[in-house]
This record gives sequence, structure tokens and C-alpha cells, in this order.
Amino acid sequence: MENLIQELQAVLGEEGLKLQEPMKEHTTFRVGGPADLFLMPKDAEELKGAIGILRKYHMPVMVIGNGSNLLVRDKGIRGAVIQIYSRMADVTVDGEIIEARGGALLSAVAAKAADAGLTGMEFASGIPGSIGGAVVMNAGAYGGEMKDVLVSVDVLTKELEVKTIPVGELELGYRHSIVAEAGYIVLGAKMKLEKGDEMAIRGRMAELAEQRREKQPLQYPSAGSTFKRPAGYFAGKLVQDAGLKGKTIGGAQVSEKHSGFLINIGGATAQDILDLIAFCQKEVKNQFGVALETEVKIVGEK
Repeated sequence: MENLIQELQAVLGEEGLKLQEPMKEHTTFRVGGPADLFLMPKDAEELKGAIGILRKYHMPVMVIGNGSNLLVRDKGIRGAVIQIYSRMADVTVDGEIIEARGGALLSAVAAKAADAGLTGMEFASGIPGSIGGAVVMNAGAYGGEMKDVLVSVDVLTKELEVKTIPVGELELGYRHSIVAEAGYIVLGAKMKLEKGDEMAIRGRMAELAEQRREKQPLQYPSAGSTFKRPAGYFAGKLVQDAGLKGKTIGGAQVSEKHSGFLINIGGATAQDILDLIAFCQKEVKNQFGVALETEVKIVGEK
């Protein structure tokens, strides 16, 4: 392990590598045990170099963004976590084209678009994810989706080659893209927006922000919608109709504001949240015959 750490530090520098890093510091649920190795590359070359070293030592690798759709178990993650986030977060505007690196937050991209008087990213202004995660999941809200604005995406392939994929080849659908299936890592994305009225754009963003505040428990740590939308149903309504609004296990609760959100009301463990997820799934299945699947990604040592 000592040789591995030295080789990684040579590529990433001291600031690009942490040992036994608590994952609760890097997920919006604010829970999760430590990752053995936590890597924060600043560009594609560092990323490629680090992955090459990790492969040489047969070290398991997981790639994350800002952890907004992630639940890490309490024992943490064995192996290496690579975070594409604040060190790879540049956003540039050229006419109606916005280019953002994989770690840029959607809110930052939407803000840059508004500054430039470009419309089309308003839907993303309140989504707490990175460009990389948004591409992987085809993130969307309030009638907009990433596929509506994407032109192309730059990825790092399993063969450690940088490849540009046009939007038509990404197979974007509901919470789906080819990126995860192919094992690609999103390095950046190019988006095309339209000229608009800056005041109108900011007004729409403010309107959506108010809707979120009214309907979502933003004051508590969560990972957004916990469950995928079952065909013909709304997950939150099923949980509510099952009488589970406000249901609490340890520090985890079904939000009283929106039953589709499971929240950390203080001191929750990952196991509290997992137990509450399982309880909701069981009750909804028993009462309505509907199997709820988690939208949040659950990782880490059991």
C-alpha cells in the first residue's frame, strides 16, 4: 500500500489524495464510512495516470461527482474513490455554446447561462448535481432534461482514451445513458442554448427555486427523490398513501413535506436510512402491490 500511495501522490500531488476519508463529507445525505483512498484529479491526464496505477495494484475503483445521489454504507468503501468535482469544474461560454467540465455543478452552469442571457438551463438551476452525474442520469426537472441542451460529451473510456460522443449516441432516457453501461467517465460536456431575456431567465429560476422550497425538505440532508417513479404511479404518493409520511427510524425520516424524500433529521446512520428504505418498500408492496426501486445509488461495504 505504501508504494501505491507514493505513486499516486507523484501523479496527484499531496492535495489530490486523501486516506481514510469520511464519505459523509462528500455526500448530500451526510452519512457514510471512510474510503480507503480518495482521489481528486484536476485534469484528464491526472485521472488517466491515477487509474493506470490503481489497475496495476488491482485496486477497486469507484467514480463519484458531488455525491448528491449516493448513499454510502457505514463501513465505508474498500478501494479507491475518484471524485470528479471542484478541481475539474471550469465553465466557459462562447456565444450560445456552454462548455463545462465534468465536476461543474449544474447550478453553476445555469448561473453562467443566466449571466450570458442564455435560456434552456433554467430547469437545472436547483438540481444539486454535477455535469458528470447529470449526463449519466440524464438529469431533469420541471419539463427540462439534459438531452434537450447537450451537443456532445467528452469521456474517458475503459481503455483510458478520451472520446467525444455526440448527443444522439448517448441513448439518453429516463435516468439513463450509455455512459454508465460502457464504464465511461465524463470529463466534460458541450451544451447549446438560445438567446433569451436575462430578467425573464432569472425570474424563471427564482420561480423554480420557490417551488422547490415549498415542496421539498431542502433544510435537511437528503439525496433528493429516494425512489424511481414506478410506471403509472408517483413514488412519493405511494409512500404517503401507505401512511408513512413522517415515519422515523433512528435519525432517518420520511419527509413530512414530501414523502418521496427520505431525510437525515440529525445523527442518522446509513443503516437508519437503509432500514427506512426497506420499510417503505415492504409497506408499499404489501398495500399496493408495487415494487419501489431506489433511485439513490447504494454503495459501500455491507
